[in-house]
Amino acid sequence: HRIIWLASYPKSGNTWIRSLLAHYFMPKGAAPDINNLRQFTTGDGRADFYAKASGGEYKADSIEDWVRVRGKALRLIASSKPSHHFVKTHCQAVEFMGEPLIPNDVTAAAIYIMRNPFDVALSYARHASADVDTAMERMGAAENIMGSPKHIYDVLGRWDAHIDTWVNARGLAVHVVRYEDLLTKPGPTMRQLLDGFLRIKVDAPKLAYAIKSTSFEAMRRQEDKLGFRERPPGMAQFFARGQAGAWRDEMTPTQVARVRELFLPALERWYPEMLDETAAVAAQA
Repeated sequence: HRIIWLASYPKSGNTWIRSLLAHYFMPKGAAPDINNLRQFTTGDGRADFYAKASGGEYKADSIEDWVRVRGKALRLIASSKPSHHFVKTHCQAVEFMGEPLIPNDVTAAAIYIMRNPFDVALSYARHASADVDTAMERMGAAENIMGSPKHIYDVLGRWDAHIDTWVNARGLAVHVVRYEDLLTKPGPTMRQLLDGFLRIKVDAPKLAYAIKSTSFEAMRRQEDKLGFRERPPGMAQFFARGQAGAWRDEMTPTQVARVRELFLPALERWYPEMLDETAAVAAQA
């Protein structure tokens, strides 16, 4: 039970929180840049662990092959460090093809990073080199799965169902962090995570340093200087906007109405402050 999952739908702030945690927990000046976050956190899509789990080389021709190897790869990831450690995932916390994607025996807890679906749709469109309408419909598709050329997959499903699988996972301690709260009140949001959830006494100077070192501007400067390995082919800039509310400028009223139609119950629960404004925009459709 060593893994503390850093779970999110794509383009919701997972890289940001991984970097924040690295800058907080590692000695000052020792935190890795955005291309070397694996020195502090691991991801569940690491091809080297799949190769080890396969006995030398990971050869997969189908999603079934991936499912068969995933459990063993996750156990190797869990045992790769001597105590609790953070592991990134974009998968739902569900059983898939008869196997749990997030097995209880390797799991200690989870931090779920959430971002409002209007802004996710815009960022996801850039990430997938797709138009916004296509991105929205993918976010509303129960069968939405992303795969890599190496046949390692992210079982995403719908944006709202993704949240539900994590926050309602039986027996799992989960703490939700909203991207928007990290932007507007990073100190209190990180204190709730560190002290309130992880039970770690907060070192105020260390936290201030971590927040400053991982501002959007700092992350973008790193990408401009060093590039970013996790940026998909064809995507101009991974750290593109780093703000909340881009949908106001970039979405049509019809698109805003469609996101509301797809995800209204989840918006009512997680983003009640957006209901009136998005309804007013959608009414113009």
